[in-house]
Amino acid sequence: MTFPATVSAGAGAEGSRPTGRPGAGELLDLLRARTHGGAAGTPVTHVERVPARPGTVADWPEWVPAELRAALAGQGVVAPWRHQAEAAGHAYAGRHVVVATGTASGKSLAYQLPALATLLADPRATALYLAPTKALAADQLRSVATLDLDGVRPACYDGDTPRAERDWIRAHSRFVLTNPDMLHHGILPGHAKWSAFLRRLAFVVVDECHTYRGVFGSHVAHVLRRLRRQAARYPGTPRSVPGQRGATGGPGSTPDGPVFVLASATSGDPAAAAERLTGLPVTAVTEDTAPRGGLTFALWEPPLLPPSQSDGPTPAALAEPLPAGAGLDATPARPMLGDGLDATPARSTPSDGLDAAPARSMLGDGLDATPARLTPSDGLDAAPVRLARGDGLDAAPVRRSALRETADLLSDTVAAGVRTLAFVRSRRGAEVIATTARRSLDEAVPGLGARVAAYRSGYLREERRSLEQALLGGDLLGLASTSALELGVDLVGLDAVLICGYPGTRASLWQQAGRAGRSGREALAVLVARDDPLDTYLVHHPAALFGRPVEATVLDPANPYVLGPQLCCAAAESPLTPADLELFGEGAKEAVEALVAAGALRHRPTGWYWRHSGRPEVDLRGTGGAPVDVVESSTGRLLGTVDPASSHFQVHPGAVYLHQGVSYVVDALDLDDGCALVHAEEPDWSTHPRDVTSLSVVSVRSYLDAGPVGMFLGEVDVTSQVVSYQRRRLASGEVLATLPLDLPARELRTVAVWFTVSPESLAAAGVEAAEMPGALHAAEHAAIGLLPLVATCDRWDIGGLSTANHPDTEAPTVFVYDGHPGGAGFAERAYRAASEWLSATRDAIAECGCEAGCPSCVQSPKCGNGNYPLAKPEAVRVLDVVLDNLARVAPAQPAGT
Repeated sequence: MTFPATVSAGAGAEGSRPTGRPGAGELLDLLRARTHGGAAGTPVTHVERVPARPGTVADWPEWVPAELRAALAGQGVVAPWRHQAEAAGHAYAGRHVVVATGTASGKSLAYQLPALATLLADPRATALYLAPTKALAADQLRSVATLDLDGVRPACYDGDTPRAERDWIRAHSRFVLTNPDMLHHGILPGHAKWSAFLRRLAFVVVDECHTYRGVFGSHVAHVLRRLRRQAARYPGTPRSVPGQRGATGGPGSTPDGPVFVLASATSGDPAAAAERLTGLPVTAVTEDTAPRGGLTFALWEPPLLPPSQSDGPTPAALAEPLPAGAGLDATPARPMLGDGLDATPARSTPSDGLDAAPARSMLGDGLDATPARLTPSDGLDAAPVRLARGDGLDAAPVRRSALRETADLLSDTVAAGVRTLAFVRSRRGAEVIATTARRSLDEAVPGLGARVAAYRSGYLREERRSLEQALLGGDLLGLASTSALELGVDLVGLDAVLICGYPGTRASLWQQAGRAGRSGREALAVLVARDDPLDTYLVHHPAALFGRPVEATVLDPANPYVLGPQLCCAAAESPLTPADLELFGEGAKEAVEALVAAGALRHRPTGWYWRHSGRPEVDLRGTGGAPVDVVESSTGRLLGTVDPASSHFQVHPGAVYLHQGVSYVVDALDLDDGCALVHAEEPDWSTHPRDVTSLSVVSVRSYLDAGPVGMFLGEVDVTSQVVSYQRRRLASGEVLATLPLDLPARELRTVAVWFTVSPESLAAAGVEAAEMPGALHAAEHAAIGLLPLVATCDRWDIGGLSTANHPDTEAPTVFVYDGHPGGAGFAERAYRAASEWLSATRDAIAECGCEAGCPSCVQSPKCGNGNYPLAKPEAVRVLDVVLDNLARVAPAQPAGT
């Protein structure tokens, strides 16, 4: 690989465009020509051109104060776009509203206008802003503070806020920016101290509300109901401005409390999702009238490698590291009472790299075709050639590592002076891409590698803010990031985005792609496919990405594993009343009765009271409690943090831990004290944890009887434990040692979809008994990989297990389950769309050009059983039997009908 000899010092800084820096189409041609020597087999499978679009402006609403207009004009905002004015008008009139428009469409102005206009008009009014990440809240604080409006006094109140500043914020700030975690752990339990703020609360802004999905979103839905409840307990003087809503109302005031203004990426049904989240009627504004620069979007498939070739010696983990706990046991303790989770706000708030969503707390794919053979096997080959030894698939074609490919593309764009953001799904992957790109750049132009860095959760606050400023200022040209920077942090000046692996949803894909071109310039986005069934399917079926609407946000506030603990939190804040049960919605009455029977609540004539002295300990994100500190043994220096659900995999004793390109080895992990001690070391081996998983059926909610095939939806218990880890040589992937680990098992009760097939029907289809375990195992892998086509998830959100004779079903069975306590709605969607889901799964296997199975069809990067056994042709026959029989029957029936 060759690079330009120099890159100007200011390359990429806002307003700076070095001579010769290529545009989007030109850059793609450059990357395509220089990759792999410009071989005939181009890695680009499809190019989608999204044309530029002009904007449509509107007049300033008459209620916007001159002071606010002048401040916005000073920031270059001379008039609002039409959708901004429309959404702001709804909010100022007292209607709850969600603005769901594209990336860089200026959604922030839609809520800043009514909130700031009200704060300027009423010196007593207050506003609360909620962001899913600290980075986004800090960015919004910069935006509001820059306006320098008299008396607003914006301030961030989160886990990074020094305690000395917290009292001042409570007493004086009128625009508080925080996150759901701090609202849950800090503000609502201490609502008496916040009474003055809550009494005047006019607006609640819920930014990036599409990220509140699954179990995390269900928790946040109840946190918002608790906020509404406490705001109603502190009635104050009516918040009004002359001419608005009469004597008892006003901007930011409704009979039920503050006005909610939500901002969302484009989603399938934003109004319905916002109503589930808030429990209120919400008006949606969805027509995007902001101007947009053109976007060139390329789908990129890394080339096949010869069977004997690998990518050569690589730094630690260059072989497709997994997301935190992916495919292994990253399952949180169930968020029930007394689970020992730390409720200290300073230690329970989100990190910037938590994907702005629930931490991906997934169990692995279950893995063994025979429960009796749940022997630990990792299947996480350290070498880019990810074939499990002994699996019989050594001749399968293998593609170049997506991490290596993305690192090379990042090196090319940075060398061309193009400011680039590379998204990668794992923290370790972000470290690997940044390290590899730095080394490549330094080899070509000494010192150029310093302009590339990694950004992920677990970094200290000062590191995160420094990296953000360096990228904004042009000191950094390339940043490899987890999806923390997917959200609305205003990274102006980016020209290219690299997406290493499909992020799981079309909404996230377009959010990430939209980070480039925010200044109205032409932009380039490249999706680099990982070697797995879903990514392979998508890069060869572009209509699945570009021809379909984005997904609806899935959340279920009635989830009993969420509702019960949240009712306990509400009761601890103030006794529950019958009116409160209506506020908390479906299932609240039954949940309260169960909590009384369990001894958590006491019923009195005045309501339901929390019976214990301490607060309920409930973890919104499913991370398992307070983060684990990573501390350097010799100095006591805090390097960063790891969420507890991932600690068994990332910082177990003996693990290799990466931090900004520096390698450490873990000396000890103390789960009770939440601390991992490490020392700096660069071993010539990488580490790979191994787990065992088992599953049992608890209950059946619904089923479909299709003769020899049964399709089921119900509750299951999944148990997983990390039992050992392997050391593997970096250059070759050779297993050097397998070392035992003594870590506690983790249990998960969740929702699963599963199908059973009679042995006789499989035999009739040509699936011999000896091939049955491999056939089911292969079908399970592919089904997990293709489920994101019909559910708002990615494969790291779900797990599975296959067996030739499960003891609970007494038949060959394939399970796919949600990796979150109580379920997250993914299995339900799979059950409802079973034919569509399994048809895509069958086609993905059948259309793959390999002979015996490969990572593009039936091998899984999550497999805990070493991708053994697998039987690709027989998997197609299994799915044919299932689909043929499902096509002959009526819709599924609830259990017991």
